[in-house]
Amino acid sequence: MRHVRLRPAAGDARARRVDAAVRAGLAALRDELDVPGEFAAAVLAEVDEVLAAGPSDRGPEREDARDVPFVTIDPAGSRDLDQALHLERRGSGYRLRYAIADVAAWVRPGGAVDAEARRRVVTLYGPDGRVPLHPPRLSEGAASLLPDQDAPALLWDLDLDAAGEPTRVRVHRAVVRSRAQLDYAGVQRALDAGTADGTPELLREVGRLRVAAEVARGGLTLPTPDQEVEVDGADRWTLTSRATLPVEDWNAQVSLLTGMAAARLMLDGGVGVLRTLPPADPRDVERLRRTAHALGVPWPDGAGHAEVVRGLDASVPAQAALLTEATTLLRGAAYVAFDGEAPEQPQHAAIAAPYAHATAPLRRLVDRFVGETCVALCAGTDVPSWVREALPSLPDVMAGGDRRAAAYDRGCVDLVEAALLSGRVGEVFGGVVVDVRDDGTSGVVQLREPPARGRVEGDALPLGTDVRVRLAEASVDRRTVRFALDTGFATQEAYAFVRASRDSRVMAVKGVPRGAALVGTPAAVDVSQAGKKLRRGIKVFTVAVGIAKLEFYNNLRKSADVADDGTTPIYPPGFVHLPKIDAEFVQQLCAEQLITRRDRNGFPVREWQKMRERNEALDCYVYARARDARHRCGPA
Repeated sequence: MRHVRLRPAAGDARARRVDAAVRAGLAALRDELDVPGEFAAAVLAEVDEVLAAGPSDRGPEREDARDVPFVTIDPAGSRDLDQALHLERRGSGYRLRYAIADVAAWVRPGGAVDAEARRRVVTLYGPDGRVPLHPPRLSEGAASLLPDQDAPALLWDLDLDAAGEPTRVRVHRAVVRSRAQLDYAGVQRALDAGTADGTPELLREVGRLRVAAEVARGGLTLPTPDQEVEVDGADRWTLTSRATLPVEDWNAQVSLLTGMAAARLMLDGGVGVLRTLPPADPRDVERLRRTAHALGVPWPDGAGHAEVVRGLDASVPAQAALLTEATTLLRGAAYVAFDGEAPEQPQHAAIAAPYAHATAPLRRLVDRFVGETCVALCAGTDVPSWVREALPSLPDVMAGGDRRAAAYDRGCVDLVEAALLSGRVGEVFGGVVVDVRDDGTSGVVQLREPPARGRVEGDALPLGTDVRVRLAEASVDRRTVRFALDTGFATQEAYAFVRASRDSRVMAVKGVPRGAALVGTPAAVDVSQAGKKLRRGIKVFTVAVGIAKLEFYNNLRKSADVADDGTTPIYPPGFVHLPKIDAEFVQQLCAEQLITRRDRNGFPVREWQKMRERNEALDCYVYARARDARHRCGPA
């Protein structure tokens, strides 16, 4: 999932325009998706009643765990704190205490808050703030595990061995008191500086063990960065790409461990709701393998797809394209409820184990039901009737909420990208083609700066290759960004120059990877201004640059002979004479190499690949050679 965050606009006029456009667009998006707005008076009134009465214990007396020095680790500024943790050594292993906000202690089954939560399903996050699952007085107040606040919790006690594997699991009701609210960036800085101790230090140890366990199980995590909207030093809106911090991954592993423990409890108890994902379709895996081969991404013999994907680097063009292709392996996630016989397919393929959502009840509806089920099973008591009655409908309710959340997330990012790129139509950007349709004429391009994505059109789009694309459309109203594969630098300016020259020797050219002849048949180009066609069009000649490059590099290998007098050089046809030039010019001439790759269907394709960014000298030779060929000159 891509994420964006919108900061308040500063004094820059463009920033204010973007801010206004985004906020108006977000309001329209929420209307379109029927996103809930403010909480109804009846819901807020019930919250007041519950807060006045205090939390419900629902069963045996709570354990007083306020002496445990819990801490929370979340994004900076978070208020809806679902989890607090404490880690300590236990012999050669560890003891993990993981406190989860006891939302059921504050929500009356069948009441107004419960009904509203079932309508909202999940908390939605947008650039201008969140749409919470529960009223903020609960989710960011009494029910949240804020520091220095006594709070009811479901306390998971997990004993782990030296490899980080659980040997004992228990969950029960408790009251906890967090000592500190930490944030990811601060904890990571402390760990890197060697100043962290206690729970953060042990979190690194246990997190690494759990990552190793995930690898051993064959779990799959996509190493994709987040997108954020920020303001730069000049008060201009910018899109930035942020890689996940290691501590975020380690913290996520603790949540995954708890979710796996919850799934095992429910499977053994014969009742509950799981989050499942079917195994990847072998045809998708094979297509991914072919794509990796075509892109030149190594796939070692015997390696599984999870191992290959885990090692990808989104900053490398070919690997970014393969990451996009790998998302096809994660299709089909669902919630499965059961009461009696266990599901036929209980696994979550990306985790490579049975799994349940159990650690975010302030932000996700199903976690409250999972938590209540696990507490009852651990205590040997009946699962509450209100939980059992909800189980059959929960999967459909969650599926609907997830669809809306995904559409909202996608719409927010598309909207912000369109707003930030508006007013820049016609500009050229560098990027990577990360997805291509079967016919090769459309796909998706990931820009380098700003790190936006959009639809791109062009002939024979080169998957996993650096390209230059021209922004063709940035519509805030339609939340659309569309690019065209750039046919050259300052295209319209070049056309205008050719049109004004009135000289047949001045040609408008467009490079193409391959062709039957060096210079192709000219094609008419209509140039429009303000929607009207110009009376005088120009002809554009395609240049098969591969032909010229191959000829040039072959000519570079030619050597001069010496005449019979022993001093006069004899140059073969095509011999390359180089004037007195610097090393940079030579490197630009030799900036590309001819490689053989395989396409998605496994067929070999020869193409030219840049070995360095600058190749202007080679380009100049290619187009000069095309001009000579057009006017029937041979190689000099």
